[in-house]
Amino acid sequence: QVQLVESGGGLVQAGGSLRLSCAASGRTFSRYAMAWFRQAPGKEREFVAVITWKGDNTDYIDFARGRFTISMDNAKNTAYLQMNSLKPEDTAVYYCALGLTFSSVSSDFGFWGQGTQVTVSS
Repeated sequence: QVQLVESGGGLVQAGGSLRLSCAASGRTFSRYAMAWFRQAPGKEREFVAVITWKGDNTDYIDFARGRFTISMDNAKNTAYLQMNSLKPEDTAVYYCALGLTFSSVSSDFGFWGQGTQVTVSS
């Protein structure tokens, strides 16, 4: 059974940084893509970034480009989201997701982590 376990969320001041981790287990993942989504209170879940399992292709939504970096450590079956220059509007629950499609659409991902809270204070 596939399991995704996230960690690394927390409270940070505006301008600070956090690194989120998502450890995957349960099968061979070489054909998969890993993505990060986020959901703020009262808002719909939105795409943040996606990476192929090999790490050879990435994509970001505009607000993340230049501030966030998605990466993969295949040896650890772990994806990361390095978030720099954080803003209060980045406050949300961040979810990692695993799927067979390199996509920004949440319905393309069949496996989801439990979410980790990121709070950015002004």
